[in-house]
Amino acid sequence: MNLLKTLASISGMTMLSRITGLARDILINSQFGANALSDAFNIAFRIPNLLRRLFAEGAFAQAFVPILAEYKTQKGEGATKDLVDHVGTLLTWALLLTCALGIVGAPVILYVAANGLLDRPAVFHASVVMTRIMFPYIGFMSMVALAGGILNTWREFKIPAFTPVVYNLSSIAGSLWLSRYLEQPIYALAIAVFVGGVLQMAIQVPALIRIGMLPRIGWRPGTAWQDEGVRRIVRNMLPAILAVSASQISILINTSLASKMVEGSTSWLASADRLMEFPTALLGVALGTILLPGLSKANADGDTEEYSALLDWGLRLTFLLAMPAAVALATIPEALTATLFHHQKFDAHAVQMTSKALVSYGIGLIGLIVVKILAPGFYARQDIRTPVKIAVSVMIATQLMNLVFVPWIAHAGLALSVGLGACVNALLLFIGLRRRGIFHPQKGWGMFLLKLTAALLLMAAVSSWISDQFHWLEMKHTPILRAGALALLILASAAAYFAALGVMGFRPRDFKKTTKV
Repeated sequence: MNLLKTLASISGMTMLSRITGLARDILINSQFGANALSDAFNIAFRIPNLLRRLFAEGAFAQAFVPILAEYKTQKGEGATKDLVDHVGTLLTWALLLTCALGIVGAPVILYVAANGLLDRPAVFHASVVMTRIMFPYIGFMSMVALAGGILNTWREFKIPAFTPVVYNLSSIAGSLWLSRYLEQPIYALAIAVFVGGVLQMAIQVPALIRIGMLPRIGWRPGTAWQDEGVRRIVRNMLPAILAVSASQISILINTSLASKMVEGSTSWLASADRLMEFPTALLGVALGTILLPGLSKANADGDTEEYSALLDWGLRLTFLLAMPAAVALATIPEALTATLFHHQKFDAHAVQMTSKALVSYGIGLIGLIVVKILAPGFYARQDIRTPVKIAVSVMIATQLMNLVFVPWIAHAGLALSVGLGACVNALLLFIGLRRRGIFHPQKGWGMFLLKLTAALLLMAAVSSWISDQFHWLEMKHTPILRAGALALLILASAAAYFAALGVMGFRPRDFKKTTKV
């Protein structure tokens, strides 16, 4: 399997999901602005979304995929199908209980997660209502993670990469259509999250049937628990939860801090985070999706050379493509934010505040992506303890940085702490892989980074100069012209970067990588 071709395919699907997600956010920001009720929605959505990242896409995927790959490689289709059935059964019953508790306990959850809203009873009430509507989303997305883990192990990457598009279309429909019929229009966004979760789960079913791995859900979770493979997954999940929860706890703390800041802070951070998701998803998520099954198979086969080569390939691609994205976020934040969000109720002040958060996030972009490349290096070997220790240390460091940065630059300080914390996380993961002899960097890294730096400096100069030629906020009433100017800016910056790389000898064929299916 050609990994570079597969990455391009997944990134294409991911790009479609991010474009539709951006369209969704543009509509939401235009119709609802950055105010108390939009803060209420973002806070309410962050809670089930946090649990999704923590349990579904985080701890569960990291524990499930390596063991599933081991079963597929070593134990045959029958044992693998039994494992899938038992995992699906146990997961379903656990999720039903979790969702019920979340719906009933929504006020308590919000009291802990965003107590800054208590001074605004109407906003707190809206958050409670929307949390209850959206809480089942964690259940739907956990099943999506189960399906995605199975499909990715069978090298069926496209459908899992496409599923977020369905959610985004649901949100767009809620914003444009359903909001007109509700007494409180913002509730349409919460209903759209619920519907989007159902649809994401549904579209994976045909692909699972095609490969013969649709989970059969049983009525007796106790029987499923008797499966030793299920127990191993749960044992690996417990430390994985600690590892993933460390970063998510930081996000939860940051949400609480943002809820106590000036009105709009949570929405500014959410808008900046949406732009950050483009490079983190196109590179970090896509590469992590490809690498984890490949690394798990290499580990099951005992192929240490292939294991190290996969990590080296992932890191080189990350630096090659993530660093220009970081430069763009640092040099043209106003151009990006104004063009995409400066419409109707999203005013110039919101653009400026979102731009500050975007620059802060951009500083740590490389760390946020590299973590998604290096962490699978441990998870594929079923070593969960090392990332746990690192993640807890990083969580503490992130909150200490908040004490320094938040009084200085307010909401942007929260973004900066997250980004720098991710850089610390990535560095510690790299050191851990090197000390254990898991990863041996291939030759040429020094010259690679030197040439990369030269191309990035040229790109920064070009993007800064072109950006300074336009008055992005004043172009609000000519959105098409402003969009054209941004397209010119991005194309010229990208052309300068890749032309410089080409002159210095970089070729696409140098980054091709194949692996056994």
